[in-house]
Amino acid sequence: MFVKHKEIRIMFIVAFAATAISIFCIWQNIDIITTQIDYSNAKVPEGFNGYTIVQISDLHNKEFGQNQECLLKKIRTISPDIIVVTGDLIDRRKYDLDTAITFINGAMKIAPVYYVSGNHEAWCSDYKNISQELLNCGVQVLDDNKVKLIKDKSMIEILGLSDPDFLTSDYIERTNTSKLKDHLLRLSDDSVFQILLSHRPELFDLYANENIDLIFSGHVHGGQFRLPFIGGLVAPDQGLFPKYTSGFYTKSHSTLFVSRGLGNSIVPIRVFNRPEIVVVTLENEKHVK
Repeated sequence: MFVKHKEIRIMFIVAFAATAISIFCIWQNIDIITTQIDYSNAKVPEGFNGYTIVQISDLHNKEFGQNQECLLKKIRTISPDIIVVTGDLIDRRKYDLDTAITFINGAMKIAPVYYVSGNHEAWCSDYKNISQELLNCGVQVLDDNKVKLIKDKSMIEILGLSDPDFLTSDYIERTNTSKLKDHLLRLSDDSVFQILLSHRPELFDLYANENIDLIFSGHVHGGQFRLPFIGGLVAPDQGLFPKYTSGFYTKSHSTLFVSRGLGNSIVPIRVFNRPEIVVVTLENEKHVK
């Protein structure tokens, strides 16, 4: 009888632990965290002091509530001046353009949207249609292009780089960055405060070499599994214990913000790595106390 009670107790403990782990994993994958950062630079024009940018990255067709309302509600509460989308809006393995466009239509009602492609757009074989749908929604598609933003007679520029996997066929091929270098040389201008949207954080040296002031990227999903005091465990194009997975990094005159993203692709689970919205507020150093 004692043995039977002991077995029941063990089964109860195992069941409880399995349920707790399942709830934890579900929570880790659906509860969105907002990371807010103030970025100061003397090059930020007076008119853009306090300018708020929301970054959305690596949605991978994931749905947060009906019509993406849980995600959109969080963005509304921020009241951003612009929204930047840094690639992998869709997932090539579970391609669903309608879900992506549902989010975009909702985001456009909040603030202007600026977008660059990721590797999943590059490999899905439908990018021409994707980009056209985004343009139809009023999105600024910035693949290898730039636009000026004017506010209170001040001007900054937003640049975009298309993902280098438009030049490759799979992960086995080495990333071809030759076109990225050419485009950066053409687009960069040290006399203007410039923001770059580029999916790939591992190419930070390339961006810093051109003195790009502020860069937004994603791609690495925060390292997928994160451990306290260690950070992300693995990332595409960086391998084990990757250098760039989350938060901000500085090199010379450049600052890189890496979003942990919102969705998943090959690996469907995040651990200690909740979906993330990044919020960056620009500050002119004169106004920093």
